[in-house]
Amino acid sequence: MTSSQKQGNGAAEAKYVSKYEDEGARSSEAECGCMGYVLIMISYLIVICTFPLSLCACIKVVQEYERAVMFRLGRILSGGAKGPGLFFILPCVDDYKIVDMRTISFDVPPQEILTKDSVTVAVDAVVYYRVFNATISVTNVEDANRSTRLLAQTTLRNVLGTKNLSQVLIEREEISQSMQLSLDEATDPWGIKVERVEIKDVRLPVQLQRAMAAEAEASREAKAKVIAAEGEQASARALKEAADVMSSSSSALQLRYLQTLNTIAAEKNSTIIFPLPLEFLSYAKNKQTLDMLSNNNATKTISTAPQNIEQNTECYKYQLIRVVIIQGVT
Repeated sequence: MTSSQKQGNGAAEAKYVSKYEDEGARSSEAECGCMGYVLIMISYLIVICTFPLSLCACIKVVQEYERAVMFRLGRILSGGAKGPGLFFILPCVDDYKIVDMRTISFDVPPQEILTKDSVTVAVDAVVYYRVFNATISVTNVEDANRSTRLLAQTTLRNVLGTKNLSQVLIEREEISQSMQLSLDEATDPWGIKVERVEIKDVRLPVQLQRAMAAEAEASREAKAKVIAAEGEQASARALKEAADVMSSSSSALQLRYLQTLNTIAAEKNSTIIFPLPLEFLSYAKNKQTLDMLSNNNATKTISTAPQNIEQNTECYKYQLIRVVIIQGVT
């Protein structure tokens, strides 16, 4: 809280204190009527007649953190609240009420709130307040503590109802200050000073939590893929530059080749590596293709062999018959 806000709150407290002290003084100075004076005189006579036993009923004590608001025949006595220490009352005429001046804290029950973007959340808070004027806290409101609690619940609903879900999750300090100012302004006529308001917890529905977790996970995965792609791009660019440098010198390529062999041998000593040129692999592939083609041709030749044998046999028989015929004629 800024200094100007503190000065304004102090001026408001002083205004209410002076106002109600003046009213109390005027009310005590007002005439009580004949019956009132008679009752006061009778009360004094009783105290005198029963002295010193009457001291047990007439002398009261309030603690350092308490104040006593005095009423005589229903009117507030001049001088404001009594205490701390001893104070004197008249039996059957005076009445008093003890007010605790210490700072009091209470939890605001979880409130189901519909935010500005139509999301239902449960929010609870804690409020710290104190009584700065005991007289008006008794005379202006029936129960200052209960009224402050109820007002804190409604204020929490009103303030968060104007915020989006993202604002509720991020702007907790601003929301707390806004609630504190609203409560302090509303409770000034009650003699209550709201010192601090804190948002404790914001509970989201389970389905919304899962949706937000999936969204965050997808965002992280997208960022990771982008970073990996950028790394691949940078590594590819570096490899291209290295390849351009190494292609200009055959000895550099050979040295890199030997360095790679040295690295592999240092990591795994039981591994035996036989360097194999890529040209040899292409040659082996072409040879395998030729072998497959030759095997197909051989299979076709074997399948046509019986027909050729039968034809050759018929031709041979014909040649034999021809030879025999020619020999017989000769």
